[in-house]
This record gives sequence, C-alpha cells and structure tokens, in this order.
Amino acid sequence: MTIAPERPAGARQWPLVGEPPYEGSRIPARVPTILDVPPALREVDDVLQVNFGPNHPSTHGVLRLIVDLDGEQVVGLSAVIGYLHTGFEKNMEQKTWWKAITYPARVDYVGYQNNELVFVLAIEKLLELEVPEKATWMRMLLCELNRIHSHLVYLGTSALELGAISMFWYCFRERETILDLFEMVCGARMHTRYFQAGGLAEDIPAGFFPECRKFVDLMPSALDDYLAILDRNQIWLKRTKGVGLLSAEDAIALGQSGPVLRASGVDWDLRRGAPYLAYDQVDFRVPVYTGCDVYDRYRVRMDEMAESTKIVRQCLDRLERMEGQPWIADDRKVVLPPREELHTSMESLIHHFKIVTEGYRVPEGEVYVAIESPRGESGVYVVSDGGPKPWRVHFRAPSFAALEATATCTHDALIADLIAIVGSLDAVMGDTDR
Repeated sequence: MTIAPERPAGARQWPLVGEPPYEGSRIPARVPTILDVPPALREVDDVLQVNFGPNHPSTHGVLRLIVDLDGEQVVGLSAVIGYLHTGFEKNMEQKTWWKAITYPARVDYVGYQNNELVFVLAIEKLLELEVPEKATWMRMLLCELNRIHSHLVYLGTSALELGAISMFWYCFRERETILDLFEMVCGARMHTRYFQAGGLAEDIPAGFFPECRKFVDLMPSALDDYLAILDRNQIWLKRTKGVGLLSAEDAIALGQSGPVLRASGVDWDLRRGAPYLAYDQVDFRVPVYTGCDVYDRYRVRMDEMAESTKIVRQCLDRLERMEGQPWIADDRKVVLPPREELHTSMESLIHHFKIVTEGYRVPEGEVYVAIESPRGESGVYVVSDGGPKPWRVHFRAPSFAALEATATCTHDALIADLIAIVGSLDAVMGDTDR
C-alpha cells in the first residue's frame, strides 16, 4: 500500500519523514500522521482518526493516543500527555527539604521507593552527609522489593490486556506479600516515607527478616509458574514476538533506559555502570536481549525479578549481622531526635520542632543524581540557594522517555498490537505528567 508520493530510489518512505538525528535512523524528526500527506497523494480508501484514551484501561493511566487507522492498520500515531499534571516539582519548591520527601513517591506511584531514594540521595550529596551502613543495605533491599513489585504490576496488567486473566491474580498475590513487608517496616503499604536524609525513619522492626526470607524463598517458584503459563502459550507468543520493534540505535537516540533499552540489546544498568548504595558489593546479572520486541521486554523484566530476589537475599545476609547498629546519621540539625528523648530533653524537643516547622538549611549548590528505577534511569536535578527549601527540582522521568518511542514501535502495527506495545513500554503517567 503506497501512501506517499514516489521518491528517489533509496529514499525512506512515509511515515519516516523529516531529517533523522543520524544516518540510518527510523526515527522521524517529528511524529507524522496520515494527515501530513496531501489528500491528492493519499492512496488509501478510508483513514479514520480515533482517540485511544485518555481514559482507557490499556493506556496504563490517563494517556491519550491519537491514532490514524486504515482498517486495523496503524498508519499514524501521536501521544498526548498532560491529563494527570500534578505539579509535584513546583510543589516541592514550596516545601522545606524535610517535607518535600513525601512528593517523589507520588511521581512514580508504582516505583515509589526508588523515587523516594533518588531525592534523598540528592539531599545527602548536597549536605555531604554520611549514611550508616545499615541504612544503605536496608534501602537497597526495599528498592529491590519495589522493583519486583513494579514488574509484577506490569506483568499482571499486560497479560490481562492480552487475555491471560489468571496472570493478573497470580502477580497480585505476590504483590500483596511485598506490600505486607512494606507495611511491617513503616506502617504504610505505599508512599512509605521510610527513607530520610541521613538514613531511615525507624529501625528495622523485629520479625521483618523471617517474613522477608519466606518471600525470597517463595518467589523463584512463583516465577517458574509465570513462565509455565506464558512461555508455552501460543496466543501470548504470537501477540508479543516480533511486535513493537525498537532497534538499539533508535532506543539510544530516543533516550531509552531500563528494560526497554536492555531488550534492544544495549547492556547498560546504572546499578553496575555507575554503582550507588552497595550494588558494587552484591552479585547479580544484568539481563540483556536482542529481539527488540514486546516479548524480549517481558523476558528482561522476568529475569530482573529473579535477580532482584537474589539481591534481596544477599541484603538479608548482611543486615542480619548488623543488629544494634545505627540506622540514621547523628546530626541533630538535619535528623529528628529519637522520639524517647522528647520527654526528657528540652534541646531534643527544640531540634524536633525547628526541623518540622522551619526545616533545615542545605548548602548552596546544584546536583544531579540518577538511579536505576524499575523503568530505567530515574534522575533528579536539584538546586539549593542555601535556604530551607529547594530552589529548583526537576525529575528525569523514564516513563516520559518511553512514550517517545511509541510512534517508532507502532510502525506497521495493528490496533491490537498497540495494546501490547503500550503495555511493554511500562510508562506510569504520574511519572510523565509531573
């Protein structure tokens, strides 16, 4: 089917219009639609432009896709965001550093522990605050549990959209166990605010380690069950293999990271390439696949859940030997005093009151900190003017970058493929519409 005027031999055909950022790219300079082609030159009988969302169960949030359809063939696509704009970054600039910690977890509300961590790391870098070893390992443990939690949400919802209904219940069964562990640690299942500048809000509660051991012993068999359900299912394989292709060159040019990038054959993970916390002290493998399709994005996340389980087990081995060690830095100008001191020490009560009401001052400067979140490189750029509030906060959201690949991945796709492709990119709209 020809839908563009004839071009010189070797020229790229629509929808690959515009000057690419590099030779051989399939990426258009802007997202084209069929309406870009003059009516006299269109050789399609009937092109229908439809709205896919913003309120649609398969858009994983309030995402609007303007889709041009020729029958069931996607011949043009444009992603429209902004339906969930919450202004978190500007809200954080109006709060003290201490109070702003509650916001990042709501930016990526599925990978909340990781988002909370990246902002706290930025504060600690500006303060040059040393964190106790126990807090570092507990942060790593919870972030890996959160990675598993995020991938379970992806797997359950993506399988449900393609008809594997039982997978949703199985994945959310294990997700509930992880949320129970979060609740045991801090009393909240989501948006925990357990990470504080200087360490953790409270010591690790008694009974957490045995319950976490039960989970890491259970998770490998659960992953085997998931594979048994999907990897021999012909419907799943036909709906995912060879669908939503994104080459390594295009993935790099579009700023992809995380599972989307590694499923395109690029071996890059910040936990290994630019280690933070104690990732350079644990043994894990970075899964990389070269199929560049929906299926390989699924396999990367499946393997990552297995590797995260291994990391959690290693964290438990270390933490169980740290009984009685401090979990937060002893800097009363930044860290809240122990609760029991408030009844007996006027100085502790004053420090507590001033931190909660006025906040603490962070030295003047700017910093960018990035971590490997479940969706890829989650970074925060923070500027301090020396006052009690951030002067500027801006997040590098991997979900926003993932949506930029939507048009490229849906090249020559069917409308049914669009469901699988959007799910495989695993974008969270709170992370996109900050």
